[in-house]
Amino acid sequence: MNPDTPKPLDEDRSRLLAAEIDSKPHQPFANAHRGLLHLQEPGDYVQGFVVIAGSPFNPHEHAWLETEGAIVDPSAVHLQQPASALHYFPAQRLSKVALQQAIETAREDYPEDDPLPIYGDAPYAYYGDLMLGGKDYQQAHRQAEVFTQLLSQQGDQN
Repeated sequence: MNPDTPKPLDEDRSRLLAAEIDSKPHQPFANAHRGLLHLQEPGDYVQGFVVIAGSPFNPHEHAWLETEGAIVDPSAVHLQQPASALHYFPAQRLSKVALQQAIETAREDYPEDDPLPIYGDAPYAYYGDLMLGGKDYQQAHRQAEVFTQLLSQQGDQN
């Protein structure tokens, strides 16, 4: 499968994983981290943006898991939308080992702060008052914005 091809959200696995890790609302980064530790198959922790069809507040910074064939999002249950309404735009992928290393480094460098989300190496770019990561984050954010505009235009035509 081409890594740029969007993978479908596996609603059943997402719901099951959310229950197994006791997924919490408004904690997509922590939920994805706990989900990756719990996952019984190879997968990556992914940070980026989700666009929710019909939401006036797009795009949303978010985290989820990607396996060989699907997106598994332990926070999707809190979004209360069908899979067809959720559109994912990845900015960075981290393996289980890379994520654990990044969290340890963040805890050492910034012990007072939550280690998640992970933004990668400086320099960072800023968008309004929201700090984003590097070029990958900017590109994913821009793609999510363009997609949001397309959804809005489609909504206006209906």
